[in-house]
Amino acid sequence: MDSAQVDAYLRRLGAEYPARPTLDALRALHLLHLRTVPFENLSVHLGEEIVLEEGRLLDKVVGGRRGGFCYELNGVFGALLAALGYEVTLLAARVYGDGGRLGIPYDHMVLLVRTADGGDWLADVGFGAHSHGPLAFGERAEQDDPGGTFRVVEAGPDAAGVRGAEATARAADLDVLREGRPVYRVDIRPRVLDDFVSGAWWHSTSPRSHFLQSTVCSRITEDGGRITLSGRRLTATAPDGGREERELGTDEEVLTAYREHFGIRLDRVPVRRCADTG
Repeated sequence: MDSAQVDAYLRRLGAEYPARPTLDALRALHLLHLRTVPFENLSVHLGEEIVLEEGRLLDKVVGGRRGGFCYELNGVFGALLAALGYEVTLLAARVYGDGGRLGIPYDHMVLLVRTADGGDWLADVGFGAHSHGPLAFGERAEQDDPGGTFRVVEAGPDAAGVRGAEATARAADLDVLREGRPVYRVDIRPRVLDDFVSGAWWHSTSPRSHFLQSTVCSRITEDGGRITLSGRRLTATAPDGGREERELGTDEEVLTAYREHFGIRLDRVPVRRCADTG
């Protein structure tokens, strides 16, 4: 990422160029990203290809003023952080689903970020409703965040009953918990962007992928709440948990909501894609 691309990305976030790659700067960038770049799966339903290449991600998120899902958002945010002087490692994670079952390999991407003031942090701007700031990688006590109370703990055998040598090999994995419930399991081995291509393909095509169940577009609001458009339902959640929902009746209302609440300008409403069943 060259200096012009960095400047454009920071303008997209409404952020100043940090003097040093410190924790305070990371926290500010993380929160601005969640406020300005929505978590969204619209490309899947618009028939747009998901391409995990830095240049294409910059074109989409910065040039096109769009959002994306985890591979795109954390992938491009990691590239920005690296260009700003942070030490960034891509990590794979598997999301906990119904019954405590873990998702597919490369189900999710998170970032391990080392700051100039010596700390290691788990950053994640691509999970939807999650922590507003990075989580301390080495801390095992509860971590309070506007998004909830989180813990990062050593993982035990997974819900499928892994034992023996495989369980030992996974002993270094970490579980991220929110309000005491596991959210996802992180494999701490370093990865590269290409490793996540299979996960992006699966989430874009599989009938088991929740991304194919409905369109979704969501971001944190400036007051710490959340605004979400799922299908035609627009939901505003206040920081105290209060909710307001309304169903949008016309295509023009949907396109206006994308534009006014998320800064996304579309010429047509995304139509729910049917999953590949072959």
